[in-house]
Amino acid sequence: MKNYLAERTTLIDASGIRKVFALGATLKDPVNLSIGQPEFDVPEAVKEAAIGAIRDGQNRYSQTAGENTVLEMLCPRVKADTGWDAPQVMLTNGVSGGLLLAFMALINPGDEVIVPDPYFVMYKHLVRMLGGKCVFVDCYPDFTLPVEKIADAVTDRTKLIILNSPSNPTGQVYSEQEIKAVVKIARERDILLLSDEIYEMFSYEHPHLCIGRYYDKTLLLKGFGKSYGMTGWRMGYAACSEALKPLMESMLMIQQYTFVCAPTPFQLALPTAMDYDMSSYVQAYRTKRDMLYDGLKETFNVHKPGGAFYMFAEKPERYATATDFVKDAIAHNVLVIPGNVFSEHDSHFRMCYTTTEDKIRQGIDILCRLAKG
Repeated sequence: MKNYLAERTTLIDASGIRKVFALGATLKDPVNLSIGQPEFDVPEAVKEAAIGAIRDGQNRYSQTAGENTVLEMLCPRVKADTGWDAPQVMLTNGVSGGLLLAFMALINPGDEVIVPDPYFVMYKHLVRMLGGKCVFVDCYPDFTLPVEKIADAVTDRTKLIILNSPSNPTGQVYSEQEIKAVVKIARERDILLLSDEIYEMFSYEHPHLCIGRYYDKTLLLKGFGKSYGMTGWRMGYAACSEALKPLMESMLMIQQYTFVCAPTPFQLALPTAMDYDMSSYVQAYRTKRDMLYDGLKETFNVHKPGGAFYMFAEKPERYATATDFVKDAIAHNVLVIPGNVFSEHDSHFRMCYTTTEDKIRQGIDILCRLAKG
């Protein structure tokens, strides 16, 4: 049969996360530490706002950038985070939609994108499909930003440096010193920063540092799915300063011909969400983080994450690869993700503690027993 598929489809394969997610559906009551999705539901008041918008007939296209009432609430928040005088803001179909728009607007074939490793899986594959090249900088063993390695990785082809803090998959939160050091590199070489801040609400030890405050040539990508349990609503936004206004205009133009707009009734629920106090939810995840870390630290080589809701642990010595350990864990009804989904290495595995405390305890017990043999 004739091969009708574009060559770019050969550059990616099915997400390892989705493979484990699908496998989980076939297991009986697994300990699911695999999928980065809050287990709590959207707060009732926010649901009612979306339902009210649907019942009021707000079911048509919005403007490409989003509903003005929502943008008018977001702009002051961005200004407060960054200090930008006139931030440019648009709503996107989740942060993932924002990533696609940004990469399509920025990356030419042959352009290089510096990506700290480990990384969110989507960065690598989108860049490759657009003909760009990811230049990975190794953050092992402690996942701090390797500033000197980033400086050494810059070439005349470098278009973009991607930062993700708090991080998926490690939960690492970058310090102000690290951020300023990377900004210095970007400013000296006139390189753009893309800051994926989807987990900004989940910063446990210190207030979140918005990277846009340190550099006006930063594209911010933020969202609501992880913070409010609305991952299926696909609600994100992109923001930049006037210095990058042409980038935002290009992303809007591409949105017209791809997503058209973010889902209108869900947009109209965002003002209610932004006024809702989520601090108790964040505290619950801090407690779960501590529980998982305390349960694993004597058996595994694992760093305590400062944010998000992930933990990235090194495989036990008796396993050749992290993938081998993950297969064994799944055989014992614990779903975790091999680290090579997020990295050029197969030495670690990712756990997500968005589950009940009882399930976390079960997971700790099984994982430790496997590690000890």
